[in-house]
Amino acid sequence: MEIGITSFVETKPDVQIGEVISHAQRLREVVEEIILADQVGLDVFGIGEHHREDYAASSPAMVLSAAASQTKSIRLTSAVTVLSSADPVRVFQDFATLDGLSNGRAEIMAGRGSFIESFPLFGYDLHDYDELFEEHLDLLLSIRHSEKVIWEGRHRPAINHLGVYPRPVQKSLPIWVASGGNQQSAVRAGLLGLPLMLAIIGGSPIQFAPIVQLYKKAALHAGHNLSKLQVGAHSIGFVGPSTEWAADTFFPSTMAGMNKLGKERGWPYYDRSSYNAARSFEGALYVGDPDTVAKKIIHLRKHVGITRFMLYVPLSTMPHDQVMQAIELLGKEVAPRVREEVAKWEAEMEQEAHPLF
Repeated sequence: MEIGITSFVETKPDVQIGEVISHAQRLREVVEEIILADQVGLDVFGIGEHHREDYAASSPAMVLSAAASQTKSIRLTSAVTVLSSADPVRVFQDFATLDGLSNGRAEIMAGRGSFIESFPLFGYDLHDYDELFEEHLDLLLSIRHSEKVIWEGRHRPAINHLGVYPRPVQKSLPIWVASGGNQQSAVRAGLLGLPLMLAIIGGSPIQFAPIVQLYKKAALHAGHNLSKLQVGAHSIGFVGPSTEWAADTFFPSTMAGMNKLGKERGWPYYDRSSYNAARSFEGALYVGDPDTVAKKIIHLRKHVGITRFMLYVPLSTMPHDQVMQAIELLGKEVAPRVREEVAKWEAEMEQEAHPLF
């Protein structure tokens, strides 16, 4: 069971201090967050790609590379790379470079993206949204498979037996497929035998169990070994010394962030009642003291089948010291409890499946 952090490196106005953090300051802060996550024993840190004023990380590989030489064990991934509007050759080169700098700790999390700013920015047509992702994923996997690439598609010039360098330290650079719960995405990932990352940010997380089962069914149909496949969850949350303090501290920025996006997407107004419902035990918000957050993650592991949990913190912009405190509590207190309990539960499941006579 892996535990980690995702960040979109947001620079929205800080509701507690009333200021907008500069892109430069926020980028430096997130590198400090990655370093701390490594020091407290978290497994993975992911940086999301965005191309708008209120997010600072348009190039996840660059941000992660800044932390690569200052960390030792933590895996470094995009969360996500908007593959539909990116050149797969350049994506592979960037993350192979990161893999070399980190000595084999890089990963790519590929998604279609929930924001559309990158499409006009890089000259792509939104009408090709789905086809671009499928084609670019095919090329990315081809580059991973072979140093010399022969490939042809509709939206990018063909490659005729050309090498793509550098090659990664890892024998096979991990490539995850990220999805908001789309059945087609889950089936695609399963058929390809790629790990699946689910964005569980609303409703009841248990509702994602059928998606995981569909993913596994597709993988089994394609002949993949289910024991080697990973399923992850990316969920919003915050850890504090007490549940009451965590809930009160995280609410202002969460409300501000949700309502800013809500105006763009037509969501209903997000208030304290919405927030409290989402942070209930069956809700998708992982906010509370270490014990509360650990129990919710364990519940997700047992009932949905995830093998990696990534806490998205902060939503909107919060004081850096509060974010660092949350990361420290996640690494030092939440993660050990989750790993211990999950290992015990998995051993019990194994015993029941293969009893000794």
